[in-house]
Amino acid sequence: MGLIVTGLRLEAEGVLGIELRDRLCASLPPFEPGAHIDITFPNGLTRQYSIASPASDSTRYWLGVGLAAESRGASRFAHEQLRLGDCLQVGPPRSLFGLDDAAAGHLFVAGGIGITPILSMIRRCIEHGLTWRLLYCVRSRRHATYLEQLAPFPDQIELHADDEQNGRADLERVLRQMPPGWHVYTCGPGAMMDAVCGHANTSGIDRLALHLERFGADNRVNGEADAFQVRLLRHGGRLSVPPNASILEVLEANGVCLPSACREGLCRSCEVPLASGTPDHRDYVLSEEERVANKSILICVSRAKCAELVLDV
Repeated sequence: MGLIVTGLRLEAEGVLGIELRDRLCASLPPFEPGAHIDITFPNGLTRQYSIASPASDSTRYWLGVGLAAESRGASRFAHEQLRLGDCLQVGPPRSLFGLDDAAAGHLFVAGGIGITPILSMIRRCIEHGLTWRLLYCVRSRRHATYLEQLAPFPDQIELHADDEQNGRADLERVLRQMPPGWHVYTCGPGAMMDAVCGHANTSGIDRLALHLERFGADNRVNGEADAFQVRLLRHGGRLSVPPNASILEVLEANGVCLPSACREGLCRSCEVPLASGTPDHRDYVLSEEERVANKSILICVSRAKCAELVLDV
């Protein structure tokens, strides 16, 4: 759908707020708190951005776009060239990160721009009287987005600014003090999220009570990348995937163009059904149950642990 840029605002240092509405003021597709949308900019780049506005507001999507230090063109275009009245192509909302209705309470741990999806989740908690707390970690207050919207809830929010408190937040303490039956939701830099996962594990928090949303792939090492074959069940043909190329790239090079967006295993847009074979899942979004089931694979990053994968493509 084509949506119009109706608002631009500097939310914090390096964070641009973008408001999108329908040209005729029609209601937008509903979404669950924590959802994201694919945005295609006029320069042809497509990226995923979480919706910060309340899910109860069907008139607009409000996004927070951080200027990436090593931008590949999307965030820099938004910050430097996007103007009021521009029309952007927007995909339907997708939910990979959301509130668990079974939780007795909700602990949010946000780092920097990771507050964006969490703000919408907090709004849901406020609207429905759900119990929640937030640990918001930033380099400095000038990098803290949405502080004015969070200000009315000082008893439920702990703001940790590195330059004021001489170091990183005490994540271990926060997780250790989490009441029984609560769930924890974290979004932010990879190092912070890895630390949350580590402390959650040592604190005995059930992995099903831990919810993650990554904005960027980390530099983890996945081991040697071996060549393998992919066979296309419906399209026909068998293709070789070399160590230096992804399944997605090989398919595209051979005229088989499938949906894709982030190309980092973060958005699930390139997920395809897996008919047979043992995949080497290298994405960030499939659950442990989905990985064990081996019913699908994200072809932008994942590879094979066997000689051949058969894709239902």
